[in-house]
Amino acid sequence: MVLSFRDFVEQNYVILKKANPDFPILIRECSGVQARLWARYDFGKEKSVSVDNMSAAQVAAALQTLAQSKH
Repeated sequence: MVLSFRDFVEQNYVILKKANPDFPILIRECSGVQARLWARYDFGKEKSVSVDNMSAAQVAAALQTLAQSKH
């Protein structure tokens, strides 16, 4: 069974917030819109990646990649 992004959030949000209490996480629900992760870096730089149809492990890997990126 492939988990949706919603499942990833339900399973990992509390863990992410406990590990990063000062890190802002915004989750918006909207039908008909592709699920995306966004990261905002210094100097107003932003990066996003689609997480539509990804497994929970793939979403976690995409989140880790964005978190480790410098720009």
